[in-house]
Amino acid sequence: MRLRSITILTSLIAMQLSSLAQDLHFSQFMQTPLLINSANTGFIPEGDYRLGVNYRNQWASISAFPYKTISVFGDCQLLQNSNETGWLGLGGLLLRDVAGTSALTSTKLYGSVAYHQMINSGSLLSLGFNAGWANKRINTVNLTFPSQWNGQFFDVHQTSSAPLLDANQINYFDLQVGMNYAYFPNPQTYFNVGLSAMHVNRPVESFWSTSTGVNNRISVRYNAFVNASFKLSDRLIIQPNLYFSTQAKAWEAVGGMALLYNISGDGDYTLSAGTYYRWSESLIPQVGVGIGQLQFNFSYDISASTIKNFTSRQGAFEFSIIKQGVINPYQGNRNQSLCPTFR
Repeated sequence: MRLRSITILTSLIAMQLSSLAQDLHFSQFMQTPLLINSANTGFIPEGDYRLGVNYRNQWASISAFPYKTISVFGDCQLLQNSNETGWLGLGGLLLRDVAGTSALTSTKLYGSVAYHQMINSGSLLSLGFNAGWANKRINTVNLTFPSQWNGQFFDVHQTSSAPLLDANQINYFDLQVGMNYAYFPNPQTYFNVGLSAMHVNRPVESFWSTSTGVNNRISVRYNAFVNASFKLSDRLIIQPNLYFSTQAKAWEAVGGMALLYNISGDGDYTLSAGTYYRWSESLIPQVGVGIGQLQFNFSYDISASTIKNFTSRQGAFEFSIIKQGVINPYQGNRNQSLCPTFR
């Protein structure tokens, strides 16, 4: 079992060094609007600004290979006309991911812009793009290699046959585009469909020289989602959500439903609970608490993949805080939200 576990961990590290490794992602995709689609920038149904923090801790019980991912974002609406039939959205997103004992660190900073235009009184079209800078660093000091295995343990004093890297960190420019369509025929019904493409410029991501002849360009990642919200009563709102993403030969599909309950009667205090499923990988129960303009969400991935065979505590814990509000209540018309609400 020990040798088998070592083989698994070595394979996981090797996967992270590959340029075909899958992008960062969160199970609470509904709470990461700027990450999955740049057209979400400034699309804030219940306000004109929004701030958010997301934290994900995955495979923490595997001490040699945990993932820790943090996202911080903010966006706002600008240049609104008096009837709010068109406006500009500006935002920013910071991502940081650490895999292993600081072996592989990724930092990404994006700025995004989107334009939103009402087509009629019950639908909205949004187009957006973002551009950013990405940095990846690797620390090989804490890594061990097959040549250091003495039959019982990895002897770090032995000379390793580690591949020589051309650089321990890389930087590149990244570009993404997206579009959204929202349909809200009445105050009780809301649909939202979005499509986006990430890494459209296909930047090079490799710690080795391009002279090796290997294609180290990042594959374009395509995202699609369908969200809906139905107000069943003054106390209850139901929200089904579906998300699909594909990149190179990797893909994921996540779907599920959440229920929102109005505790206070005026929408100031709410509870939410839901369950989502990532196809062939994990079941994701989620709970949330709304306090005024703040929304707290907690979720846990119950793993169904083969990694569960090597640890008694599988999956990933995720936490998010979202705040949205109105900077100037006298600008435009905020008496009605685009999305069903308890207020």
